[in-house]
Amino acid sequence: MVALVKTESPRISRREFLMAGAAAALTWPHQSAAAESLETRFPLITFTKPFQNVGFERTAEIIAEVGWSGIECPVRAKGQVLPERVEDDLPKLHEALTKRGLTLTLLTTDVAKVDPLAERVLRMASKLGVKKYRLAFFKYNLNKPIPPQIAEIKAQLRDVAALNRELGLKAGFQNHSGRDDVGSPVWDIYEIVRDIDPEHMGTCFDIGHATVEGGTSWPIEARLMEPFFTCVYVKDFSWAKETKGWTAKWGPLGEGMVRREFFDWLKKSSYSGPISQHCEYLNGDGPEEMAAMKKDCALLKSWIWK
Repeated sequence: MVALVKTESPRISRREFLMAGAAAALTWPHQSAAAESLETRFPLITFTKPFQNVGFERTAEIIAEVGWSGIECPVRAKGQVLPERVEDDLPKLHEALTKRGLTLTLLTTDVAKVDPLAERVLRMASKLGVKKYRLAFFKYNLNKPIPPQIAEIKAQLRDVAALNRELGLKAGFQNHSGRDDVGSPVWDIYEIVRDIDPEHMGTCFDIGHATVEGGTSWPIEARLMEPFFTCVYVKDFSWAKETKGWTAKWGPLGEGMVRREFFDWLKKSSYSGPISQHCEYLNGDGPEEMAAMKKDCALLKSWIWK
């Protein structure tokens, strides 16, 4: 007869048990804090252009329902807030947001130089605690040499930066895409802002437009402009062939040419600040638009907060 030998499960001493529990207790809060720090480091807002005509209260409702923490508001001609009405209307939008725990984080403006209307907009922004804004677009005259045009824009923006210093603001020059847009190559923005105090003048770095213009070279442009980031803009696109040739069509995040690798790099970068999601392929706040915005927002959160 074969003797059966009773085996015992290895015992864990009281000391080992307590040490394991302590380790688990230390690990869990650390993981939670890491996730929380990314949310704090990169507040996720949205550009309200697609639904800027729905009213201030409804705007705040949309932001809360979709899951963004605040907005980038067009304060410009044909914008959500008209510049000449900034003292009356911007506080109303600010109030609609703050009573829901949301922020008015960034203004998109027509500011290209210091003039009376620009001062009104920027002083109201400062009064409401809005610290960042986007500059107007600039266009090249392709019938004239480029370097003198860059020098002229740079001189204008030095004056704007001086006003920003007085008001505690920082402007951002968006890189766009187009044959005559200042900022399409991105290197021209660097040339314009590199000698201006980065506390008051920088770039709203748009990874969508950078990919349109640069294709696979976006890591170069992103690294070049990293010290000057005012905000990071996110939108996606696909190339479509039309009768006049190939064109970039904006669409849902994750379905186009913008690479997730950009966000992996962003988390390793020195940048800490707002990320503004642009859903410019949408128009309005109907059920389909709301569903698309929620999907885009959820995907971006998974890319930047995890």
